[in-house]
Amino acid sequence: MFDQIAYAMGAPGQGGGQQGLGMFLPLILLFAIFYFLLIRPQQKRQKDHKALLANLKKGDQVITAGGLYGRITGLTDTTATVEIAEKVRVKVARGQISAKL
Repeated sequence: MFDQIAYAMGAPGQGGGQQGLGMFLPLILLFAIFYFLLIRPQQKRQKDHKALLANLKKGDQVITAGGLYGRITGLTDTTATVEIAEKVRVKVARGQISAKL
């Protein structure tokens, strides 16, 4: 009788350590799935976007996050001047350039 109660309660020496691991295994697997499906691809996209912004230069054709197509006519550390039509120039935050054509 006492052996059955001790086993059910996970008394020391009765395999209680394996029960603890068994409880954390689904949590570990869930974290691994989130890492490979969500976190890792997002970090790769951020790294690629940072490289794109670092390699911008005058004359590049770009698309802004707002959907404007234009050509870069000036660059500073934080802004880019984009010509969207002949003699129409707008300043945009450098981080808002989403793609280079």
